[in-house]
Amino acid sequence: MAKRKFHHIGVPTSEKREDSSYVKDGKVYVTDARSHPYNIEFLYFEQNSPMPEMVKTTAHIAFMVDSVDEELKGKAVVCEPFDANESLRVAFFRDGDALIEVMEQKQ
Repeated sequence: MAKRKFHHIGVPTSEKREDSSYVKDGKVYVTDARSHPYNIEFLYFEQNSPMPEMVKTTAHIAFMVDSVDEELKGKAVVCEPFDANESLRVAFFRDGDALIEVMEQKQ
């Protein structure tokens, strides 16, 4: 059985927050969920963001996992794995109408 640990809830927003960091490849500004009392990450997407529409418009729940690739097997992948930063690899998949992010700490 795969180990999953809740990490955050991601909420797309229409305004860029001052406490955001920029993810260049996704053209998105994100807040640090760990600094929010309820582990909420706010995401502000630039108009030309290459991220899938579902990721840009739908709240998601995120889990730390041992292997992003293993978690995606047999799933309806919305966004293929990519490096969010130098130490984190992420991907998104659908489960019905739910959007789920899986995150893997890179070695």
